[in-house]
Amino acid sequence: MIILAATPIGNLGDASARLVAALEAATVIAAEDTRTAVRLLQALGIENRPRLLALHDHNEKHRAAELVTRARDEDLLVLSDAGMPTVSDPGYVLVAEAVAQGVTVTALPGPSAVVTALAVAGLPTDRFTFEGFLPRKPGDRRRTLDALAGEPRTMVFFEAPSRLAETLAAMAEAFGADRPGAVCRELTKLHEEVVRDGLGALAGWAEGGVRGEIVVVVGGAPARSVSPDDALAHVQRLVGDGIRLKDAAAEVAAQTGLSSRDLYQAALAAR
Repeated sequence: MIILAATPIGNLGDASARLVAALEAATVIAAEDTRTAVRLLQALGIENRPRLLALHDHNEKHRAAELVTRARDEDLLVLSDAGMPTVSDPGYVLVAEAVAQGVTVTALPGPSAVVTALAVAGLPTDRFTFEGFLPRKPGDRRRTLDALAGEPRTMVFFEAPSRLAETLAAMAEAFGADRPGAVCRELTKLHEEVVRDGLGALAGWAEGGVRGEIVVVVGGAPARSVSPDDALAHVQRLVGDGIRLKDAAAEVAAQTGLSSRDLYQAALAAR
């Protein structure tokens, strides 16, 4: 089978007993970075020296079929550098190939920067969406953020420290400077820090320079009071711009809290 193993995101004490046992028994490991895997084995005092194979963003498509074939004969332990493989890390293509070929996939649950940041951010946790890394190009990033401006759920992002100030400023522009957010830095590590404020204030804070692994949590858009007639007009404008009626109704419903079905039926009746 293929075993996806969550590894510590900072504090080695978070390594589970199941992870240690799997590392001690593994004969072959597919790792995002084989050097990081070696350091993990050494840090946990594991004497086992399994065969290490590289599985990263640049080779996963080419290696997936080969690794799935190998997993038919022996267990393949899959590691990312930190956290759970497949979550903004290599592993999805491998899992999809395994599912297609009928090879068993299981996981050893453990640390997750996404859930950890969500838990400490102080923002609603009942519904959330993980957006990973935003596009690097300003235009692409702006379009992505504009599309998320009406998202009512709490949003979780990853970001590099060198781009944090720029990203927070873009978020403040797209979502509003007062939209609540939290920058979670170096989670579970010695210098863990969580800074909570409006996006505009957070952007100003980040201009001084920030180091470490970063997770940004942003509050969802507040429900807007919009009349059904105004919402219908918005749907009709989107359709006039070439968007399918069903998609337009769903988008406006997400932004207003109105029923997508009612908006759809009203738009049909108005034709």
